[in-house]
Amino acid sequence: MTRPILLLLLSVGIVGVTALMLSPIASAVALGLPGATAREVLFGAALYGAATALSALVLAPQADRVGADRSLRAALGLLAVGFACAGLAPDLVVFLGAQMVLGVATGVALPSAYALAAHAAPAGKEAQTMGLVLSGWTLSLVAGVSVAAFGADLLGWRTMFLALAALAALVMLGLLRTRFTAPRGRATSPLSGLRVPGIGRGLAMIGALMLGFYLTYTYIGTHVTQTLGRSTAAAGLVPLIYGLGFGFTTFLDRYIDRLGAARTARPLFAFNVLLYLGMSYAAPSFAALLALAFLWGFTQHLGLNLAVGRLTALDPNQRGAILGLNSCITYIMVFLGAALGGVVFAALGFAPLPVLSAFLLIYLAVEAGWPGAWRTPYSSNISD
Repeated sequence: MTRPILLLLLSVGIVGVTALMLSPIASAVALGLPGATAREVLFGAALYGAATALSALVLAPQADRVGADRSLRAALGLLAVGFACAGLAPDLVVFLGAQMVLGVATGVALPSAYALAAHAAPAGKEAQTMGLVLSGWTLSLVAGVSVAAFGADLLGWRTMFLALAALAALVMLGLLRTRFTAPRGRATSPLSGLRVPGIGRGLAMIGALMLGFYLTYTYIGTHVTQTLGRSTAAAGLVPLIYGLGFGFTTFLDRYIDRLGAARTARPLFAFNVLLYLGMSYAAPSFAALLALAFLWGFTQHLGLNLAVGRLTALDPNQRGAILGLNSCITYIMVFLGAALGGVVFAALGFAPLPVLSAFLLIYLAVEAGWPGAWRTPYSSNISD
């Protein structure tokens, strides 16, 4: 692994912590903010998703003009500011505002990191290189979200946010000392990205995949602490096991290059449907949820690799706009997952949420077999 790829992995890891850490620590954060409840704290995930979506739509395409490397450095700096504001927040309003700042930064950071990974990938190893960068999500879950959950019990949740601010600043400094070969040209726009052939189906794929994930993930931590009566540290075990499954799958990314995306996608999404249904059935059992979390990480890693690889292959000259649209759709789904999931969770509990996720994955399993789903003139690894 080269130094640039390592820094991209760390950047994705920090973004992953930002997106995923509220679920297991929401109850602890609520206790530290006057008059706040866990559900109100988790509304921060919805605001974060909305801010990320808007940022990705408006700001991410500027990476095609200034260079994805410069955009990523600026975004890491803003992440450091957002984490510091969250850690020092005196009340719920300031905390929610900090989540919006983190969302603006994420909307630029994630597409910039993915674009740099695509530029750095050797020919014929696109999926393997993207898989290495995507393993930053593993880092966030195993060494980020899980540590934050345990640390919230031992040191307090504020310490965790301040530590993340310091880490984001250190990675930004590392990026400043690293030379990238990201091209600089003219800024593209989301409208131009929407004209790329195949973009509609590609965005529908990422939307269904991520809404299915966040419907279930956002409230699983609160389910563990409030419904099953476990501790915040125990809730952190769910993302930990999920992250181990996500990371283990990195070794299998090369087979996407060898087998082709179409042959990988069809059985993968069909299996994911069964997995979500199994999580609904296992909702009363903490041990069963932990066992299924490993398989959940396995399927989500491969699905995310397929979805992002499909988008980056559509048009290399408009990756900033395309990946901005990707992040926009992803974080609209973060917002919807938190908002709609909150209504369902309050009324019916956790078990119906994985069932809703399963219905979305049925669409993906069907779409993967539609003619031309994976055909593109730019990349041989995304093919029928």
